[in-house]
Amino acid sequence: MKHTTAILCLGLLLTACQNQTETNMAINYPETAKVDTVDTYFGTEVADPYRWLEDDRSPETEDWVRGQNAITFGYLDGIPYREALRQRLEKLWNYEKLGTPFKEGGKTYFYKNDGLQDQYVLYRQGETGDPEVFLDPNTFSEDGTTSLAGLSFTEDGSRVAYSISEGGSDWRKVIVMDAASREIIEDTLVDVKFSGVSWRGNEGFYYSSYDKPEGSELSAKTDQHKVYFHRLGQPQAGDQLIFGGTPEQKHRYIGASVNEDQRYLILSAANTTSGNKLFIQDLQDPGSGLKTIVGDEESDSYVIENSGSKLYIVTDRDAPNKRIVTVDASDPGPENWVDFIPETENVLSPNTGGGYFFAEYMVDAISKVLQYDYQGNLVREVPLPGVGSASGFGGKKEEKEFYFYFTNYNTPGSSYKYHVETGEYELYWKPDIDFNPDDYVSNQEFYESADGTRIPMIITHKKGLEKNGDNPTILYGYGGFNVSLTPGFSTSNAVWLEQGGIYAVPNIRGGGEYGKKWHDAGTKTSKQNVFDDFIAAAEYLIAEGYTSAGKLAIRGGSNGGLLVGAVMTQRPDLMQVALPAVGVLDMLRYHTFTAGAGWSYDYGTSEESEEMFEYLKGYSPLHNIREGVAYPATLVTTADHDDRVVPAHSFKFAATLQEKHAGENPVLIRIETNAGHGAGTPISKTIEQYADIFGFTFYNMGYEELPNQAALKDFKE
Repeated sequence: MKHTTAILCLGLLLTACQNQTETNMAINYPETAKVDTVDTYFGTEVADPYRWLEDDRSPETEDWVRGQNAITFGYLDGIPYREALRQRLEKLWNYEKLGTPFKEGGKTYFYKNDGLQDQYVLYRQGETGDPEVFLDPNTFSEDGTTSLAGLSFTEDGSRVAYSISEGGSDWRKVIVMDAASREIIEDTLVDVKFSGVSWRGNEGFYYSSYDKPEGSELSAKTDQHKVYFHRLGQPQAGDQLIFGGTPEQKHRYIGASVNEDQRYLILSAANTTSGNKLFIQDLQDPGSGLKTIVGDEESDSYVIENSGSKLYIVTDRDAPNKRIVTVDASDPGPENWVDFIPETENVLSPNTGGGYFFAEYMVDAISKVLQYDYQGNLVREVPLPGVGSASGFGGKKEEKEFYFYFTNYNTPGSSYKYHVETGEYELYWKPDIDFNPDDYVSNQEFYESADGTRIPMIITHKKGLEKNGDNPTILYGYGGFNVSLTPGFSTSNAVWLEQGGIYAVPNIRGGGEYGKKWHDAGTKTSKQNVFDDFIAAAEYLIAEGYTSAGKLAIRGGSNGGLLVGAVMTQRPDLMQVALPAVGVLDMLRYHTFTAGAGWSYDYGTSEESEEMFEYLKGYSPLHNIREGVAYPATLVTTADHDDRVVPAHSFKFAATLQEKHAGENPVLIRIETNAGHGAGTPISKTIEQYADIFGFTFYNMGYEELPNQAALKDFKE
């Protein structure tokens, strides 16, 4: 690939927008400077005039961010009911939220948020006495942007290592603490990324990271992951390299964990987000090395449990919907695997606890849970509280009770205490929220995509909805990386529903709802299936009278941001509002940033073949914005510390859209500062974001006042 750059001008002409009270405000967009950058792929030249925005450290990029935010927030300030939405979101969010409890060292731990705390607080409680604060991330930084990103206790619960994320970055610090006294017992580990922490006894733990890249740590490429063992009391510089340090061991993602009985080290190594090698080491034999379980990356496999030397492995090898197999650790290759829980027509997501296996299945994206003993006998189907998503069903082997969580799109999540021997459970905690789920309904409907594939979609709205084609609707999607969108309550979406809005979620191809085949049907040169499925969902909602193009918004984040970008550039006539969040929008260069090359299983890369280059260029949102086309009202959202999908994707997309877009619809970018890809975002920032997103959406659907003013009767506009 040939690359030439000649910088023409980096000066920015920033002008303020003129706020008006009419539905279409007049906007004078900033004039974004261009550079003469051209890449050549297989003889085809592709211009990239906004390449300079990839430099997240430059003063010019910082100026551009400030100028765009000034325009965007000037526009948002002019929406008459934006503050009322923010206040309603704040009020609705202000209820006690409790995570599912777990046990460590004879203590029960749980996360709790009193209501509007920026970060959840971790509490613990003994058999007697009141709960006490164990870790309060709200004290980690003054602005609430440092979050608790992970937690791992020793097997006896006496020590804990927890990781923190600053400003939403994927680069983490790890802090080690004595659990009883809550005293920090050694120096903080730094520069840890895409890593869990797994203890070996009380002597130390395994973790993973990359060498710190040259250039910007937020955008520079990282592609050789390494596993280390950190021995307590020793400096990090002396940590033992376990795997990943040689060219033969080079992988982009490596993780190491020690099983519950502390006998085995399990190591997974992968180069993409699908498919992994699997290794095992017997820690009782100090002289033994890593033994290969799976030596290729043609399947996804992991060890879920062991009973002595008998391993239980979850795999999609020769089983696209997954199965559990058993094998002896002395000779663990696939040729010796024996089915324990065979593959079924539904996708398996198992867990263990209390001496049992709990097999959760997705049946058209709805949870079903079966309990098995260690001989593979079915004990019972667990009758769930309703139709929706169940999670949890896991704990230590000796525990005879643990907790699970249940929710759906119109029911706030509740926790239940489960008794493993009897199968009985009781409500442990239910939220007290200013929202009545009985007023709303979620229905699953099926529609056909362009090629006749049958797609499920869950549509949530107020009871008694009139199908008059005039209902404001958000169509949300993802469609990638084997991710399944299962029913779950969202406080922010509750405000949308209160206003008479419809929230629709199709389970499109590229996800994992129907197993590996469903995922693969939305990857590489089949990626257009994902966009077609989403387009067909929009057409179905319109044809069935739920909404119309003028009242439809499409929304998605990360890979879902790519989905929105592709669909809005392919069918700009189909929706009124587009909301791409932290999106992968430059499909020709995504693999050159941070760990983006690991996404190639889903996307392919522009360098691997001419066919793949042409296919990517054919749908890449950045490269398919056409001069003079009237695009929907667009609010691109990203964050300046996003080091997973770097903000340059959104920067270049927004600049190009502003340059080429015709018509009166606004095309704006909202750039959150000191924030990342989404995890750990403070509640206060989240509330502001949703007030802006919903305000922008309603305003550009033509609402001079909100559809349901009564829901905001307590707030002055």
